[in-house]
Amino acid sequence: MTSIAFIGLGHMGGPMAANLVGAGHDVRGFDLAGPSLELARQNGIATFPSLAETVSGAGTVITMLPAGKHVLAVWQELVEAVPAGTLLIDCSTIDIDSAGKAHALAAAKGCPALDAPVSGGTGGAAAGTLTFMIGGAVEVFAGAEPVFKAMGSRIIHCGDASAGQAAKICNNMILGISMIAVGEAFVLGEKLGLTHQALYDVASVSSGQCWSLTTYCPVPGPVPTSPANRNYEPGFAAALMLKDLKLSQAAAEDAGAMTPLGAKAARLYQLFADEGFGEKDFSGIINMLRDKSVSGA
Repeated sequence: MTSIAFIGLGHMGGPMAANLVGAGHDVRGFDLAGPSLELARQNGIATFPSLAETVSGAGTVITMLPAGKHVLAVWQELVEAVPAGTLLIDCSTIDIDSAGKAHALAAAKGCPALDAPVSGGTGGAAAGTLTFMIGGAVEVFAGAEPVFKAMGSRIIHCGDASAGQAAKICNNMILGISMIAVGEAFVLGEKLGLTHQALYDVASVSSGQCWSLTTYCPVPGPVPTSPANRNYEPGFAAALMLKDLKLSQAAAEDAGAMTPLGAKAARLYQLFADEGFGEKDFSGIINMLRDKSVSGA
């Protein structure tokens, strides 16, 4: 049994920590939100009033936080509270620069570290089927793999420090672009008299197939498990997709990469969020595309 401290017990971190408990680990948790702490306790996680108390005695510390500034603030506190040799893992999705700074903080303390953002949303977090994209030394990754296997079904070492974050933002740029493309196709199909099912039946077995269509179809019916069948309740909120697209564009600017479709996708999701739909599933952007199409065209 491994003693693990988990910092950030929200919609993703809470179920991830619960799965660690289910795998037999001793899990100590910390969060600033009272309801998250209460749910954690119900799931067998011991909670503490301070970060220092939470990490005391833990051989591994996992963070799942909203943004790079939060990760750096917590890791600066962590390296003062844990002994050298403590494994530090960040599962947040953050900017490349912050990920690099977090690794540097850990290295200065003598702590092995991994950046390990996830894909799979709240459903994958609850089911323990997340994909982990991991950056850091290969020997550190190898030692931590059993911890990841308690929370996910696909564990991928992407390279050295920050490579996990790079893989995550590239993947989600593809996802954001492809969901807009699928939404545009269904809106056009509607105007051309195609049923949703007919278009799905063709595209899902033809060259237009992609995850945004076959797993997360943005119209009700063809894929019963998609958020479109639940009034676009997330899932993966549009505000989070916008965050990831902004990260991709910041990285593209720093790296000198041309990503015109990524830039356009970011602008469209910004508009969707500005219209009040940031908390809806990101696939709900089809409704904005439909609403802004010319009536009767």
